Amino acid sequence: MIGIYTKVEQGQRWLDRYRGRKPIFACVLGFTATGLIPGISAAGATPHDRQFTCLADAEFLYNGPQPSPQYPLPPLEAGASPVLISRAVVEALELPLYLFNAGLPLPPPVPAIDLGGTPAKCLISGKALELETVKHLLEQGLIWGAKLAAQTNGSYLILGECVVGGTTTALGVLMGLGIAAAGKVNSSHPRCNHAQKLAAVTAGLNNAEWEIGGQNSTPLELVAAVGDPMQIAVAAMAIAASRTCGVLLAGGTQMLAVYALMQALAREYALVWRPKQVAVGTTRWVAQDPTGDTVGLANHIGGVPLLAAQLSFAGSRYGQLQAYDRGYVKEGVGAGACAIASGLTANWTPPQLLQAVEALASRCEIKH
Repeated sequence: MIGIYTKVEQGQRWLDRYRGRKPIFACVLGFTATGLIPGISAAGATPHDRQFTCLADAEFLYNGPQPSPQYPLPPLEAGASPVLISRAVVEALELPLYLFNAGLPLPPPVPAIDLGGTPAKCLISGKALELETVKHLLEQGLIWGAKLAAQTNGSYLILGECVVGGTTTALGVLMGLGIAAAGKVNSSHPRCNHAQKLAAVTAGLNNAEWEIGGQNSTPLELVAAVGDPMQIAVAAMAIAASRTCGVLLAGGTQMLAVYALMQALAREYALVWRPKQVAVGTTRWVAQDPTGDTVGLANHIGGVPLLAAQLSFAGSRYGQLQAYDRGYVKEGVGAGACAIASGLTANWTPPQLLQAVEALASRCEIKH
């Protein structure tokens, strides 16, 4: 059910330690105007749709299917929102769920803890966020990471994200840290739009006059230049939580960027953390994406076990779920980590997980 793609022994120890434990799931919501660049993301068919993707996903994650949601799940080019996977697991396993607003243009339609951040401007500007906002989100993340860890009772914390355009800001942070990530990241497209992402990031780093490894450049300034509000909040939460509990960073490229940011923050500001407590958890569709190199990226960053749920929707009775096995969507809203949790906590097999997701889909307007 769970594949280990890097740091196999460390990953196996992590899985053994938390098998049979019920996690807490915290999903951090954020926004970057980078997600509105035409064609940059498939998480919403048009830039207009993508403005509401995060709000719709948060509402569905919290409430499940409702007869008239404030924000219906947006139409996609193909596939259905990965929140179907996360919600199916949250509902069945009755996982404690916390939503955090790290910076959204509109208030979420469901209860969320406001971290006092702001939406990010497009990273091409090289001025995505105010430095003061980034510092504030770091402080809030450290506080909330410790608070959440205290409630895990020896279990682990899943830290998920919902940021449309987030794989592009992830590339920005990775490249700004000097990591050779070009051509390695994933996307919600069946074939990753590497050239478009690289052009946006290169423009952003140039506009920020970013010197890789420069004497005056700090990780916080990098996030302010080309990042998004989720990244710094989750990095800080994970650093603080790792001191006392397990942490599963829920996502692919975006969470590898968060992990690299954690390494940089710990070095720069002498923050204490326990790397052995942290793993990145995603889906097989991300780990084995032939148009990216997630495993190579994880190895390059170093130190982190990359875990992936061995999901297959190829045999689904829903065309929109079958699309996942054709490379659409792949991951988001903590889907991969929730799928991993279903195996660890309830011993679900991939067919059992598919059954739960299809049962949820049958209560929605998902077409066969």
